[in-house]
Amino acid sequence: MRKKLILLTLILLGAGAAAQTQDAVINLSVAQLRAEPDYESALETQSLMGTPVAIIDSTSYWRRIVTPDYTAWVNVLALAPMPEGYREAMKYICTAEYSHVYAEANAKSDRLSDLVAGDLLRMDGVLKINMYGGGKKMTPKKKGTFCGVILPDGRQGWVPASDLAEFSDWAAAANPTAAAIIETARQYVGVPYLWGGNSPKGFDCSGLVQHSFFLNGLLLPRNASQMVQLGQSVDVSHVLEGDFSTLQSGDLLFFGNKETGKVTHVGLYIGGDRFIHSSQVVRINSLISTAPDYYENSYRLLTARRVLGSSDVMPLTRSPYYF
Repeated sequence: MRKKLILLTLILLGAGAAAQTQDAVINLSVAQLRAEPDYESALETQSLMGTPVAIIDSTSYWRRIVTPDYTAWVNVLALAPMPEGYREAMKYICTAEYSHVYAEANAKSDRLSDLVAGDLLRMDGVLKINMYGGGKKMTPKKKGTFCGVILPDGRQGWVPASDLAEFSDWAAAANPTAAAIIETARQYVGVPYLWGGNSPKGFDCSGLVQHSFFLNGLLLPRNASQMVQLGQSVDVSHVLEGDFSTLQSGDLLFFGNKETGKVTHVGLYIGGDRFIHSSQVVRINSLISTAPDYYENSYRLLTARRVLGSSDVMPLTRSPYYF
């Protein structure tokens, strides 16, 4: 299924079925993906550690990659060759906003890498095969309050156990309610705006929404212009007059050019007259003009979409990239 998805992506890009691809894994806590193979080129998006990708082109120390939601250029040192059996391997997901991988099970030892929420690491441990059936079982390596991990490039390290969750169990147990998604988004209030950012190191508007849904087990497309195609349309014709009866917490609010209908901004409705979004900084604003925290561009509200519960939104557990 995954190879079919990548082949389709290549065809859409005009690369053709004959193009050669190479599987790889993001090897940095947050990789910067650019429009062109140049550090001065626009930042298109970010990709988190452990994300499977396909390399489809190269020049100098740049690689053009297909991620689960984007195609762009990245520095070669942001990638590691995909190990055999990577998708099936037991993994941890970083659930702390920020953390680190240490060389030893000691926070005073050398740091091998930083981590952010959503990063994936292979579980280090002993793999046992049941000779009488029952498949394989991993016994995780643990020492004190630390778990053993394997970075995408094969280095072994240690992460505080409180900052990790077993990935497949975490994804299966995800309960993507409006309250949970809003709580995730709220923890990033004050994080600076970053064009192309979708990590705790910086968010653009759609990056904040996508990341908040991802950390609750749901996959959204990368850009606001794609998100507006999802779910059920919600009438917002009277919202700016103070009537919020049509909206529900968790709805996505879209702003833009009222003459052309072009969407340029997205936020997450949190109830009452307020929403959370990344505009200059991640912040919570009101849609009511007399409120002290009124969002100055509220007049550009175009529409809202109810995506929670929609078949348009893929659960992480169904993604052929991750499972």
